[in-house]
Amino acid sequence: MSVLTHPKMKYTYVGVDSHKDTHTAVFLDCFFEKLGELQFDNLPSKFPAFLDNALMLQQDETVLLFGLEDVSAYGRTLTGFLTERGQQVRHVNALLVARERKNRNVTEKTDSVDAECAARVLLSKFGELPDAGLDDKVWVLRTLVNRRDMIIRNNTALKNHLHTLLTGHYPGYQSYFDDISGKTALAFFMRYPSPSALEGVAVDELADFLYEPSQGYFGAAKAREIIDSLQGTTVQFQEVRDGAVQSTVRQIQFNLTELERLEHSLAAFLEQFDSTLTSMAGIDIVTAARILSIIGDIGRFPTAAKLARYAGIAPVTYASGKKDLQFANQRGNRELNSIFYNLAVRLSYPNGSYNRVLNPFFYAYYNKKISDGKTKRQALKCVQRRLVNIIWTMMTGHEDYVNPPAANLPKDLPTKAENT
Repeated sequence: MSVLTHPKMKYTYVGVDSHKDTHTAVFLDCFFEKLGELQFDNLPSKFPAFLDNALMLQQDETVLLFGLEDVSAYGRTLTGFLTERGQQVRHVNALLVARERKNRNVTEKTDSVDAECAARVLLSKFGELPDAGLDDKVWVLRTLVNRRDMIIRNNTALKNHLHTLLTGHYPGYQSYFDDISGKTALAFFMRYPSPSALEGVAVDELADFLYEPSQGYFGAAKAREIIDSLQGTTVQFQEVRDGAVQSTVRQIQFNLTELERLEHSLAAFLEQFDSTLTSMAGIDIVTAARILSIIGDIGRFPTAAKLARYAGIAPVTYASGKKDLQFANQRGNRELNSIFYNLAVRLSYPNGSYNRVLNPFFYAYYNKKISDGKTKRQALKCVQRRLVNIIWTMMTGHEDYVNPPAANLPKDLPTKAENT
């Protein structure tokens, strides 16, 4: 007589909390009973011994099922090792682990607690968690995107620091250099870090210097504006202060060069993907790389609705009795949500001094939602949802987007959004 068993009884559940130096693994049976715990170094040479010890903790007539909160950074190497050895590995969302810890009313947060919570989520969410498939292309693309973001954040901090340094040297510098990170501005502050360096410099000499970095845009008029606005002379420790300005400028220039190289690398590596995202006006190389690096395999989302839920764009329903309300979803992948939001704004509003509309279809769609009584936020959410459908179709069918002709609106024409 055969004995019916639940599918969950076929596994021994292993939650892994991964860190830079060590990993902690906790083993549970299908009844949430703890079977054991292992801690091992995050070194590939230590992984075989870990797997041998894990097999010793495996219950009879079951197979190991691993759940890792991190499968892209510190846990990536272990994930690859386990997958190559034929082990099943699932990706356990960090939010679910934190929620499990909170629901159990655990006040302490340790590697052991987090690993056990990961195992409990693995068991309770059995069948819902995605496989921790490793796609090297997506991982490399994400690495390039993250590296670019890091340089931009660093350069923002450097520009703020340079502004602080220059305020005491050139109080009104923004009147003649509105972009502190422009090539002309950086070249000028490198050569003349303070007004003391401009002493004795004639207008013609400064005009000749500005001509090359500005590609002929700045000349005698700009040179005279700068010289006429100078205030103050040499102060104490001027040479040291000038050195600080030049050092900051060099760092910004280096970062801008690295940023340019990275964007070339992004454009070249994007060719590894059969992607048509850049065919849509408003999606540049960087935006396309962000979308692909977050979504990864579009096959994970059988429908556009599932992608919308993943991005936190689909509404959340709260129903009780006769009440049936819908609210904006504050969860989902917030980075992907932000990308769709910024793209919706870009396509729904006129841009630039010429009131240029990149996509008249979305402009009309947005304003129709405003006319229907929706708020700006609600109308933009509708545009986001429509964009999800289009991008999902482009990624699954590898189809180009057919852009309607861009249009220039009258400069004094207010949009319906501005009248709400």
